[in-house]
Amino acid sequence: MSDSPVYLTEEGLQKLKDELRFLKTTERRRIIREIADARSHGDLSENAEYHAAKDAQGLLEAKIAGLELTSQRARLIDESLIDPTKAYIMSRVTVKNHNVGKDITYTLVSAQEADFTLRKISVESPIGKALLGKSVGDIVEVEVPAGTLKLELLELGRD
Repeated sequence: MSDSPVYLTEEGLQKLKDELRFLKTTERRRIIREIADARSHGDLSENAEYHAAKDAQGLLEAKIAGLELTSQRARLIDESLIDPTKAYIMSRVTVKNHNVGKDITYTLVSAQEADFTLRKISVESPIGKALLGKSVGDIVEVEVPAGTLKLELLELGRD
């Protein structure tokens, strides 16, 4: 894993901290109870519940370690340093998809904050990468699994 910074909004950093707190408290306690319950059933060598709970514990600890690393590398975005005439992380962009003739609005965010259902796309995604640094009126072609998209940047703003 890279040592490069992870750029997050205040909202994204808070969400990361909340998830980490939940996993370290509530989820750890739940798994410890499951392990204790499974132990009470006797012979551990043939106890599937015990082994499943231990596996879940290992996965949980790996997830916690990953989130802690991300938290340590997190840097808050200073919006005062971002050129408002170009699409960058935290830009709200409206693009026209020339392939289907429809307009759609996205917010460009870090990979950790991406949520397509909320139209938050990662700056590391093909569309996000193609839009970075672009201005209103620019047209980009983006390779996606479904083919090549032709997108025109119509509007640019900040959330």
